[in-house]
Amino acid sequence: MKNHRLAGLCAFIVAVVCSAVAMSAAVKEPKDAKCPVSGKGCNPEKTADFDGGKVFFCCEKCEAAFAGDSAKFAAKAHQQMVSTGQLVQKGCPFSGGPVKPGTQITIGDAEVGFCCPNCKAKVEKASPDEQVTMVFGKIEKGFSVPAKK
Repeated sequence: MKNHRLAGLCAFIVAVVCSAVAMSAAVKEPKDAKCPVSGKGCNPEKTADFDGGKVFFCCEKCEAAFAGDSAKFAAKAHQQMVSTGQLVQKGCPFSGGPVKPGTQITIGDAEVGFCCPNCKAKVEKASPDEQVTMVFGKIEKGFSVPAKK
């Protein structure tokens, strides 16, 4: 009986580690990220500090628009920060609970997992813009700045 429990625990740990590796494997360079204001490709020299990281823009106009109203663009900025590896997923964006294997979906350039199929389904039913707002609008439960090594 102990061997079955140990084997099940090992399989679960491997699945969680593989999920974390898969989610972090999609990190993009700033030049390949999408500007949170225009949706165009970014110029790595046009940046703003935001929520513990840097947000990249395509041009000075977008950089200025973000500086004028960062709250308006926060969800897309957070999405960009996840896709560039500046924010990492720590739990379900809704519950904060552990991410379960098989619940990952891609939202824009970022792969995100959920605690259950219900949370995943809620996001899958939404339009792409609604998905960004739902998942990246408030990041406290689901994402954090990675610990410095």
